[in-house]
Amino acid sequence: MIEKLQSLWPEITLLTAACVVMITGQSASAAVRRLSWSICAAALIAAGLLSYSTTQASSHALPNLAMYGKIVTCVVGLLLLLLVAGTADRAYEAEIARGKTVFDAIKATRGEFYAFFMFSLTGLMLCFGADDLVWLFLALELVSLPTYIMVATSTSKNASMEAGVKYFFLGALGAATFLYGFALIYGATGATSLVQIHSAFAAQLASGGLNTIGIVGLILAVVGVSFKIAAVPMHFYTPDVYQGASASVSAFLAFVPKSAGFATIILLLSTVGWLPSAEYPSGALPMPVHAVLWVMAVLTMTVGNVLALLQTSVKRTLAYSSIAHSGYMLVGVIAGPGKGEDFASSGIAAVLFYLLVYGVTNVGTFAVVAAMQRQNRDGSHSEADRIEDLRGLCATNPMMGWTMVICSASLLGLPPLLGFFGKLPLFSSGISGGHVGLVVILGLNSAIAAFYYLRLAAYPLLENPDMAARSSNPITQVPVTGRWLAGVLSVVGVIGLAIWPMTGAAKFGATYKTKVVVSSK
Repeated sequence: MIEKLQSLWPEITLLTAACVVMITGQSASAAVRRLSWSICAAALIAAGLLSYSTTQASSHALPNLAMYGKIVTCVVGLLLLLLVAGTADRAYEAEIARGKTVFDAIKATRGEFYAFFMFSLTGLMLCFGADDLVWLFLALELVSLPTYIMVATSTSKNASMEAGVKYFFLGALGAATFLYGFALIYGATGATSLVQIHSAFAAQLASGGLNTIGIVGLILAVVGVSFKIAAVPMHFYTPDVYQGASASVSAFLAFVPKSAGFATIILLLSTVGWLPSAEYPSGALPMPVHAVLWVMAVLTMTVGNVLALLQTSVKRTLAYSSIAHSGYMLVGVIAGPGKGEDFASSGIAAVLFYLLVYGVTNVGTFAVVAAMQRQNRDGSHSEADRIEDLRGLCATNPMMGWTMVICSASLLGLPPLLGFFGKLPLFSSGISGGHVGLVVILGLNSAIAAFYYLRLAAYPLLENPDMAARSSNPITQVPVTGRWLAGVLSVVGVIGLAIWPMTGAAKFGATYKTKVVVSSK
């Protein structure tokens, strides 16, 4: 117990910060209220350092997963923290500063917003460090429940509240599905510990085959968790929720629940998959689980990319893009940890690295939408969410224009940007695992995606600004420094981290692979 508590110092740090900002955000002093963001930033930096230095519990199913996942959470979390600056109470604080109203803690949402932000990141860390089904369920819900409120309160428009309601009810359906799957896994193995579940499944394999109840439980759990990663058949909410929420919260949804979902899927499948046995000599997943994942991967990447072609909204385009990227990562999940010590053959290491790549790059694209605003005829402002709003952006606002160009090209996987080095291991691990057909479908979908990603890059770079439209509905930069800074740092990451994959990531992949399946000794 003491060892487990010692491994939770990063989560304790974030949880403490969440409680503190809930109080500071309600202060009558504007200076104290502004401290909320700084407290969150300090907590994320401290949690990242603690994640690197804290020894993980030896009972954890995948020992190297926890440290890597927690560090990635803090790195991308800092970018997201910059991006969500000004989301809560910006208009209300401006009215207070102008003397139009006085501060009322009931009307202020800054404290709650940043607290929910930190609670959700805490849940993500707990998912990476989970070693028990009960822990995993609670961590997943800690990730999700705050996001429902963040979506509903991200803007003052009815669209945000509608998106929050849709997200909540579909989230409840997903939670019920994977919880039922967890219950069946417990019924088939008599354990909730992932290590003990692995031992029970290994014994079943040795004695003639896996329990049918356990197989059904794994399938239901994976299908339920597919809501978190926005994969078919639980993807329907994604475009409406992303469009209804503010761009900064949509970026949060694109990384945090998705990462929690993939961490959960990897942990669940590590209890039964990728080990050679009499029934599965190649080391593949059990056939029913493999078939479900294969169909999910194909449908997810295809549905996401095809429907993205039809969109005129940047956020809806990125929503379907998020669906497609989940399909790409499922290829790595199917490939498993690979064989030998070569990073290129490890699908699991490829998925974990791709989460970092996608998180950093995706922040940049959403930062452009969050940092730009269109003035409406009635004098109000709204997000510059139409693809037409990007026209000539490199000429009118070079910083945001080039951010969209570079990040879109990275999401496409254009070399030598970071996205290329993130997608390459998915291809190589799929080929090494013998899933050539799946890799071909992945390649075809990447070609389809080129159309809408190049459109997102071409509009700001190659098109001339529509001066007539801009004179009637001018597009300006939102006066929040953190948003454009998040975009700039994402570009720095997309370019700078491109030199890291085949060195640092390769070393990580080699060490991670040897631990990816729980020892049956």
